[in-house]
Amino acid sequence: MNIEVLLDKTLSGLGYECVDVEMRSNGTLCVYIDKPDGITVDDCAFVSNHLSRLFTVEDVDYKYLEVSSPGLDRVLKKEKDFVRFIGHSATIKTRLPIDGRKKFIGDIQDFKDGSLILNIDDNLVSIKMDNIEKARLKPQF
Repeated sequence: MNIEVLLDKTLSGLGYECVDVEMRSNGTLCVYIDKPDGITVDDCAFVSNHLSRLFTVEDVDYKYLEVSSPGLDRVLKKEKDFVRFIGHSATIKTRLPIDGRKKFIGDIQDFKDGSLILNIDDNLVSIKMDNIEKARLKPQF
């Protein structure tokens, strides 16, 4: 079974969202989780214990398991991420240039018809979801 599908099913049943998963070169499997009211250390410990048992049963190959919050610069990967963070500032890197640019920083205005609408200094830029290489929230201090 695909690990992302396994994590989505398992974590949603526990009240968490799987934001991202990565396997580092040293064998560390990093799982980034979130929930509407934020993540605590206790949440990470609970999920880590649960996933350790699940991965043993499902025979998931990893050396170390790390469970953490996505942080202030949370990655945006799914349509629902963009919708959830409408009004927040984000940094977007595209696969193909749009008007000669591949990096955009602006406020998420909307997400419709498979495209992110980004407000950059009162100019709206439409970026197709399949052209987004990387997207992260831009922390506001």
